[in-house]
Amino acid sequence: MKKYEIPDSEFEKRWEIARNAIRQKNLDILIAYSNEADFANVRYFSDYWPIFESAGILIPAEGEPALLIGPESETFARDTSRIKNIFKMIEFRESAEPDYPGMKLDTFESIFRSMKLKEINRIGIASNQIFPVCIFKSLEKAAPYAEFVKADDIITDMRIIKSDIELKILKDAFRVSEVALKKTIEQIKPGMTELQVVGIIQKELYMEGAEYEGHPQYVLAGKNSTHAIGRPTYSKLKRGQLIQLNIGARVMGYSSSVGRPVCIGKMLSKVKKLVQAGLDLHYKTIEWLKPGVLASDVAKKFFEYAEKIGVKENVLYGPCHGLGMMEVEKPWMELHSNYKLEERMTFQVDTFLYSDEFGLRWENGVVIGKHGAEMLSSELTEIIEIGG
Repeated sequence: MKKYEIPDSEFEKRWEIARNAIRQKNLDILIAYSNEADFANVRYFSDYWPIFESAGILIPAEGEPALLIGPESETFARDTSRIKNIFKMIEFRESAEPDYPGMKLDTFESIFRSMKLKEINRIGIASNQIFPVCIFKSLEKAAPYAEFVKADDIITDMRIIKSDIELKILKDAFRVSEVALKKTIEQIKPGMTELQVVGIIQKELYMEGAEYEGHPQYVLAGKNSTHAIGRPTYSKLKRGQLIQLNIGARVMGYSSSVGRPVCIGKMLSKVKKLVQAGLDLHYKTIEWLKPGVLASDVAKKFFEYAEKIGVKENVLYGPCHGLGMMEVEKPWMELHSNYKLEERMTFQVDTFLYSDEFGLRWENGVVIGKHGAEMLSSELTEIIEIGG
């Protein structure tokens, strides 16, 4: 079922690009952190995805990178990691904090010696939003005179532009999501709970080739559909309710999401009006996505058009966010975003509108091409009423 695999040569290229950036910033090492949920930075450089425990990447300005893992993950890491320099550390253990008496574990001091890193004056820290205090304190102890520098941009700048193989994998992730969407819609019935529909989605994703879910699946009906971020419940689906479906597959470490508002039976006229307005705004946004365009200009046009069609008060955010290994990643597209769109950037066009009674989301992936945005998902982009 595995259709694509990133070659070792691409990982080696990533290491070299990172080393060049580390040297340009006058850093001695870069350290990034990942856990099972926010796995991307470590997997981007190693193809290793931690489970239960967490993991880190240490890339020196000169020399080979190292993978930092917890005490129980050695055999798994050695079987899956593209980085062969692997160290076990107590700092990356499970949150239950087992002590592992008698087990030989590495420290940052022993790792620095093993990697022949003699003088460490400037340490770049990536994954700042989730970087644990315990790991930071261990670094301070091992390099007491070092300056710590926020260095997320080194990895972000690399991940923004996708390679050929990354785009192939993303396209396949969207294909899987669209198949699951179609098959789920065929099986939805009144009286099912939101969570039962999640079970259908999960089955279809894995049967079609997903390695995991790109995000928790959204099946949010009625008042629950007003949740821009929410979790499905035991609430039962009813005829005439608007259902917010967001279905996302992860394939080879790359995540997708396809969002559609769906109704069992006919939509009320006020519901259909807002659903159609959301779709119009969604497609307008895609029209504005072209290389060389300033991201803030797209956001400005988004809000101006929302006001023109009378739904600005229904907008919570907009209009796009980055897409790749995580279904939501940098860069966001906001009114103050000062970067220009470039070819091979990938985004989720995420059009969420809501009222006091219901909410809806049209969401599709796009890649910026030479002349504009190319859609990674485009199935069922019309009013969806199940059973007439």
